[in-house]
Amino acid sequence: MANPIITEAQTKMKKAEQALSREFGTIRAGRANASLLTRVTVEYYGVETPINQVAAITVPEPRVILVTPFDKSALQDVEKGILESDLGITPANDGSAIRLVVPQLTEERRKELAKQVRGVAEGGKVAVRNVRREAMDALKKGHKNGDFTDDDLHGLEKDVQKVTDKAIKDIDQLTDEKEQEIIAG
Repeated sequence: MANPIITEAQTKMKKAEQALSREFGTIRAGRANASLLTRVTVEYYGVETPINQVAAITVPEPRVILVTPFDKSALQDVEKGILESDLGITPANDGSAIRLVVPQLTEERRKELAKQVRGVAEGGKVAVRNVRREAMDALKKGHKNGDFTDDDLHGLEKDVQKVTDKAIKDIDQLTDEKEQEIIAG
């Protein structure tokens, strides 16, 4: 039977990996990807609204993102939202949709982005290690309360370490994939 402390730690570590994966999606790799716009909001009828709730986002070409507002009257607001975001891509308004041409990355920019990816990955690893520490503390507390024996505690600590090692390995793999995507362009 799986220990609830380990199960909870595993769940939290998986969530840290998923958050890291979403964060990686917002890092530009020289090719168009709709997830680049996940943090962009648009003022729509006086309310800050995520861009994907006011417009269809498609990738018709490898380096082009097409943003088509559901409500044509929101075109200017969508364009303004993109301009005010930190994307660094200038929107081109054609009257019915907005085109974002993702520029090719320079070698220097690729290295910068790879460094940024490693920094974000380290944040994910820190989150995983914090979950590990919480789980170890909970196990020690349970041992102190007499919930399990010394042998049980050692076995459970090993299980927590295995879960942690797997999460760190998964993060390293995600990081390597994102770095390759950036370097390959």
